[in-house]
Amino acid sequence: MPQSSDPIADPSPNFCTDFTAEPAQDFVPIEHISVLPDEAIAGLVDLETHPGGHYLDCTAGAGGHTRRILEADPEAQVTAIDRDEQALETARRKLVNFGDRVHFWHGNFADFPYVKHTGEFAGIFADLGVSSGQLDLVDRGFSFRNDAPLDMRMDRSQSFCAADIVNHWNETDLANAIYEYGEERLSRRIAREIVAKRPFASTIQLADAIARSVPKSYRYGRIHPATRTFQALRIVVNAELDSLETWLDTAPIALKPSGRIGAISFHSLEDRIVKHRFRESEQLKVLTKKPIIASDAEADANPRARSAKLRFAQRYPVTH
Repeated sequence: MPQSSDPIADPSPNFCTDFTAEPAQDFVPIEHISVLPDEAIAGLVDLETHPGGHYLDCTAGAGGHTRRILEADPEAQVTAIDRDEQALETARRKLVNFGDRVHFWHGNFADFPYVKHTGEFAGIFADLGVSSGQLDLVDRGFSFRNDAPLDMRMDRSQSFCAADIVNHWNETDLANAIYEYGEERLSRRIAREIVAKRPFASTIQLADAIARSVPKSYRYGRIHPATRTFQALRIVVNAELDSLETWLDTAPIALKPSGRIGAISFHSLEDRIVKHRFRESEQLKVLTKKPIIASDAEADANPRARSAKLRFAQRYPVTH
């Protein structure tokens, strides 16, 4: 996250408190199609080396990859993690038939006590970023396809949200965040427009302002001109890259010798971190020199799979 002596430009009240969701009376599950499911399980579950192993699904989501692990090895157990309670509850309900073979832990995967579980897991896996199910939930504010509050929190118990950035940050820090985390070349122009037109209360208001701030040739390009800015806001709100780096530094200690760790990334910032941390780790041997990508058939059936990149590494044996 960008740092400066004065990241908050004005003393406006916390916008997030205005739309923190009350507990829903009727639970709404998160629906999600797992990306690269066959490739993920083939690379993660090794029945010869670790039959009946204990696995860690660090981003359980709707439980798709967890289910695949449990089905691939009838003796396996999985601890499923998610910072989004709505997603974790979805997984609990969908995996209820697996009984005590699956356990749940609510929190950021970077905060899991890996040291306490040294050498315990046959495999550790993460499907990074925001899920298609989260994007489809209008009230969560991850997307501008529908009008919604500027939220973007994966863990809704935290107070910091996208409205804080958009309405409070000074122009320099806002532009730097949009450039660094959204890889947006028009970041300064967009930040200038946001500061001039704020406060913003909704996703559509913000997306429209961004669209008006860019040249027409950019406005009607391949993607909506607000796409990269929304990615940047989401990454900052959830400290996604910091969490990923912490996870890659700490999780390998929890692998059994020859245990495997895998991650699916969806943009270059994530993939670059995974690639280099796997390569630089003294505990891991890289198994995928080039990332595994979706087949044409999967990409056609699930557009989210088009940008997915899967990488694996393996914990060195004790004798190394």
